[in-house]
Formats: sequence, structure tokens, C-alpha cells
Amino acid sequence: MDEPIAMTIPQTPDAGVPGRIRTGLIAPVLLAGAGAALLVLALTVSGRLPAAEGVVIAAGFLAVASFMLWRATRVHNAEPAVAAAPGLDAAVTDFAAVLTEPCLIVNDRAVLIHANPAALAKFPRARAGDPLAFTLRDPDLVAALDEALETGQPRHCEIHTATPNDTWFRVSVSPYAPAGGGRSYAVITLYDFTEQKRADRMRSDFIANASHELRTPLTSLMGFIDTLQGPAAGDAKARERFLGIMRSQSERMTSLIDDLLSLSRIELRQHVRPTTPVNLNLLLREVAESLEPRLETNGVKLDLSMPDETVTVMGDRQQLFEVVENLADNAIKYGGGRDIEIALGTCTSRTGEHYAITVTDHGPGIPEEHVPRLTERFYRVDAESSRKQKGTGLGLAIVKHIVARHHGQLSIRSRLGEGTRVEILLPR
Repeated sequence: MDEPIAMTIPQTPDAGVPGRIRTGLIAPVLLAGAGAALLVLALTVSGRLPAAEGVVIAAGFLAVASFMLWRATRVHNAEPAVAAAPGLDAAVTDFAAVLTEPCLIVNDRAVLIHANPAALAKFPRARAGDPLAFTLRDPDLVAALDEALETGQPRHCEIHTATPNDTWFRVSVSPYAPAGGGRSYAVITLYDFTEQKRADRMRSDFIANASHELRTPLTSLMGFIDTLQGPAAGDAKARERFLGIMRSQSERMTSLIDDLLSLSRIELRQHVRPTTPVNLNLLLREVAESLEPRLETNGVKLDLSMPDETVTVMGDRQQLFEVVENLADNAIKYGGGRDIEIALGTCTSRTGEHYAITVTDHGPGIPEEHVPRLTERFYRVDAESSRKQKGTGLGLAIVKHIVARHHGQLSIRSRLGEGTRVEILLPR
């Protein structure tokens, strides 16, 4: 059986001998197997052996012979990579061993002869003597490898692998010719830039979504302006109705721009943990007061529950206020007109002791398949309902980023017909 790629390459001239010995012994075995199969068939034809048994025995001999032939061919094909290894400077493999990035070394036939620990961790099925294509199959990599070996100059490319995980690599292919001459090698180093690729994709999606969200009210405004300047120029009743709609669309754009700016500011300071003491009891009371007009308009009551003792955390007061207000506002909008609850308490999780802020509504709830995506930018369970409620689709994305900046945890639980519960855990 093939052995996993080792950290060092054999340095003795006899490294390929066992393979040659095995190959040399194959011919007699093949002849014996074929001869035995012919003998069995002869006995079967002459009637000395039952036909069914004769066919099975002959097939068995031929199967063994075929397996030995396949094995001999595999060993023979793998030998050049192993036999050539002594010509490779040990310093090259030693250097590869200390790299934190995956590094593969192949010979001029694109046969894998060495992989460093990082490569073995990323590609555990890599085997010495196998073609590189067994580990990485990408046309851009093949082209870069061919050019590097042909020109003697380094080549670079980007490749994408779907297994074992969806990963993007920047690849450097550097040709190497040992000082003593002989066959050439190529050192392939892979730099994982999957996170950057995902961030670029998210940025592109964000720009596209933001443009769409702004274009919709702008298109509406332009349509009403054209109407007021044209057919409805002298219609006072139509003018008043259209101006009301235009004001609503303008407010929608203003809210969207405000949320975009807020999200941008939060992301700018995402890695700066806030260090200002924040009184959560006082903060929740102020949130409740700010919600009073909306509660009264919607006929909703708020139940505020918190301990008598003062609860203080290190944080950004304005951002934490925005988090609770945003969650409570969602509960009012989508809670079906039923009462909502805000509670402050403590809890213990696997990561330690936390203060817990929960916002609960008893509305229609959210279908289970939507819950994991609620914090995505511009994601809406019901786009039409969200627009009617003047939602921008950014509220929970803002909440998620603020909680992350405070090293907290966000969880959302919802059941159809029972309501939604959002919990924020902040370190004590």
C-alpha cells in the first residue's frame, strides 16, 4: 500500500530497490496465474472438472494475475518520484516543513513527492507517488506548473477547491533544479485567501443591494415629479396625495442612509472593544421612555423587568441603546399588536458568566428556515410587510455587529403562532 507523504525524503541510492524487486517477481507470478487458469479450463473442457467450478477457479486465477499486473504498473509508475528524491536538496524539504502555508513538491512529471505538515492537514489524502491531480485538480494550476517547469521562471495563479471545504488559494509555483543536475522539481505554495474572497463577495452584494434599495424610492419620486409637472400640474387633490407619498419615500431613503452610515461606523470600530462603564438599568428605562409614542400608537404595552441592584458592563452606551431600541421596535412592528417584554438578568453559558438582555414578543412568529438568515444585510422574511413598516433590512445586521464588538452573543428563537425571543449576552 502507498504510504502517506513523510516529512523527509529517502536519501539512499537504494530507495527504489524494493519496488524493483516487487516488479521483478511479478513476471513469474503472472505466468503461473495464466498457466493455472489454462490448466483449469483444459480440465473443464475434458470433463474432468465440473464446468461451473472450472469457470470460477479459472476466473479467480485470472483476477489474481490482473491484480498483480495492476499493482506492478502502479509501483513502476511511482518509482521515478521516489528514486529521484535523493537528488532533491534536503534544505528544500526542511524549509517547506517550517512554512505555515501548505507546500507541495512535485517532479517534472507532476508526480507528488513531498508535502509539508500544513499541506497534509489541508489535504489528508495526499500520497507520495500519486499524480498532483489526485490532490489538486485545476486547469490554471496545471498551466502554471507547465510554464514554470518549461521556462524556469516562477508562475502564479488562483485556484478554487470545493473539497473538503470551499476554499480559494493564491498559488506560487517555483521551479527548482538541484545543484548536482538531474531532473527538475517544482515547489507549489498555497496561500488561503478564502475569507478575503468572501468579504469581497459580501461587499459586492452589499453595494448591489444598497443600490437597489435606494433606486426603488428614487424611481417612485421621479415618477411622481413627472406626473406633477405633467398631467396633474393643475390638480390640487392629486398634488396633495402625491406629496404625501413623496414624503414617505424620502423618509424611507433617509432611514436607509442613516442605517448605512451607522453600519459603516460600527464596522470601522469593530475591533476596538469599548471600555466605558454603562448602567444597563438606566439604559433600559431610557429605551422604554423613548418607545412610549410608538407603544401608544400601536396599542401595545411594554413589561420591563430587571433586578433592583445596578448592573454595569463595559461598553458603548449609544450602541447598546441602539441595540435594545432596535429589537424593541421590531417587537412592536411585527408582534401582531400584542404586549412585549424587555428583561435584564444573568445567565451562565459555556463561555462564562453573562448579563442577559431579552426582548420578547407574542406575535405570529417567524418560519424556522428564515431565522438563521435574519442578521444578513437586507434580508427580509416578508419584503412587502417590511416596507410597509418602513424597515430598511439592516436593523439586525447592525445589532449583530454591535454585539460582536462588545464580545457578546446574539441568539434568536421563534415559533410560529407563539412569538419571537431575542437574547443578548454581555460579558460580566
